[in-house]
Amino acid sequence: MAWQMARSLLRLGFSGTAAVLAGRLIMGSEIAAWMVPAPPLLLVLAALAGWVADRIQAETEAGVANGLREEALARLRALPARSVQAVPVGELLVGLQRHPESIAALVVGHRVARLMLALGPLAAAAAILGVSWQAALLVLGLTPVMIIFFAFIGDAIRRRAKAQEKALGRLAGQFADRIRTLPTILAHHALGAEEAKLRIRLDAYAGETMGVLRVAFLNAGVIDFFSSLSIAILAVFLGLGHLGLASIPGFSDLALWQSLFILMIAPEYFAPFRRYAEQYHAKAEGDAAADALDRLLEPAPPPAADLPHLDRIAGTIALPPGGLVAVSGASGSGKSTLLRRLAGLEPGIEAAPGLATVSWAATDSYVPDGDLGAAIAWGTDAPPEPSRLLLAAGQVGLLDDTLLPGGLGARVENGGGNLSGGQRLRIAIARALLTDRPVIADEPTAKLDPATAALVRDALRDMARSRLVLVATHDGALLRLADMTIHLDPADQPARESAS
Repeated sequence: MAWQMARSLLRLGFSGTAAVLAGRLIMGSEIAAWMVPAPPLLLVLAALAGWVADRIQAETEAGVANGLREEALARLRALPARSVQAVPVGELLVGLQRHPESIAALVVGHRVARLMLALGPLAAAAAILGVSWQAALLVLGLTPVMIIFFAFIGDAIRRRAKAQEKALGRLAGQFADRIRTLPTILAHHALGAEEAKLRIRLDAYAGETMGVLRVAFLNAGVIDFFSSLSIAILAVFLGLGHLGLASIPGFSDLALWQSLFILMIAPEYFAPFRRYAEQYHAKAEGDAAADALDRLLEPAPPPAADLPHLDRIAGTIALPPGGLVAVSGASGSGKSTLLRRLAGLEPGIEAAPGLATVSWAATDSYVPDGDLGAAIAWGTDAPPEPSRLLLAAGQVGLLDDTLLPGGLGARVENGGGNLSGGQRLRIAIARALLTDRPVIADEPTAKLDPATAALVRDALRDMARSRLVLVATHDGALLRLADMTIHLDPADQPARESAS
């Protein structure tokens, strides 16, 4: 801000000294020695101050944007897995790329332009006031009109910016979805149809972007019109006074350098307005980006589905303190949802007695960045002994996995990006082996080969000897090992319980 103000004052100094020098040269008046080098020196200093100001602003905006990204990633890591899964992937990726820059431009560039809008014109008007208060009053008189136009155009550009962000989110979401399902699209020879759909989204986004630019150009055009009109009126009044065609107070009987001074300072009065107009679309885009980023990073948890039969089952099931309990049923009968409700993971649903703190094992179980040993030990009550880590990993076949070589030192990406669903699930089961909490596992053998599935069944059976292990499964072999089974019939039928 200090460098921006210095640039403004140096530009005023350049305009003023250049006007005085030109007026005295034309009129043949005496010129002081310092007046000849003053204008070019002030112009160079103003350019230097402007370069420093722009560089500092760019560095500050980059720092704000990078800080926002780091905070956004930290917020994402802190969100529950189900909330993260509810966020549209394409919109999230594009949002983390675009929104921090837009917000940084709002809180840095736009804020500086707004402060300069308050200080810059006052400095220019004060300079003109020293020569003619009537001229200063004329310049100030057009300011309320421009502010009114700012208000009208600002509302339009805000609406356009929000529409642009929504169009971009829809485009990004559709693109990410098509990338994810590309093999299916190619298999059904539907590439042309999907390309046409994406082109429609792209055209809609391009149309909204052009709408924002049109309003921004209109805003700048309004400023240029009023600044040109003001300078033209000043020039006419001053010219009439010098020609003796009219006697206008404050514009007649002025020396030539005074008239030139007014005409050269007047553009500096309107320069902050022009700069603010250029930044006005940054405000609209920044506000829209902030709203969009809030929606992405503070997603409302999906409401619990209205499933009376599951609520009735969850309220009537008497779970034993230990043993292997298996929930079976056809796909779509609600097995996974029942487990989530028993564990209290559904919004507004309380956990069943004894299941407030459990070890959850599923293909979407969280996996931190690091090595395999750290991934297994994550979330345990205390750092486990290396021997226990080795034993737990070996029990579920992680040490013999050819697709994850390196033993406990195998590299694991944040979120398990380099892991299969079966590997993530086995890491969660190995993690459960290190605790004494009840275990809830969703389809623990569904994505495994027969040999590895047998290891997982043995591990679950082993844990069930000392605590409750609750699984949802289609696996007949696992069902036969269960001490108690709960079979979910269609929604309008009660569940059947049986003990083995």
